[in-house]
Amino acid sequence: MTTNETPTETPNENTSYAHEHTPRLPWAKFAPEVYKAMVKLDAAARQGLDPVLLELVKIRASQINHCAFCLDMHTKDALAAGESVERIIQLSAWEESQHFYTAKELAAIELTEAVTVLTDGFVPDEVHERAAKHFDEAELAQLISAITVINAWNRFGVSTRMVPGHYTPGQFKH
Repeated sequence: MTTNETPTETPNENTSYAHEHTPRLPWAKFAPEVYKAMVKLDAAARQGLDPVLLELVKIRASQINHCAFCLDMHTKDALAAGESVERIIQLSAWEESQHFYTAKELAAIELTEAVTVLTDGFVPDEVHERAAKHFDEAELAQLISAITVINAWNRFGVSTRMVPGHYTPGQFKH
């Protein structure tokens, strides 16, 4: 099986995987200017942030938003950037697995959850203050930008049912 194929058979030939769904809409094709603007916004939001920390943030937001396409992309990019499988696996349970992450990473992950979920309608002061202890104002602005951008990408991905499993690391780097 190549990296661009979705598994169709388990090692036991008698068991088949479910069929791959089709996307609802190739939104980038029909909204190319929006797509180009998103790519530029994503590149701008990334500036000055640690690439591994950025992938952790993108994975966590994508987990919360159930964006399988972005999870596929960002876990592969994180692995290519040197992130460990163990830390990626533990990310969905980071509150119980804090010892896998630095204090700075934990602050970024917590801020990602607060910005992504917004259950109280705002980011709690204590979450912002913890992040501000680890990021200077410029970094914090970039981090908030990156979190906002991945949430927008997630919404495109889940609303148009983008298909995971075909991404190769770095495929969309511009």
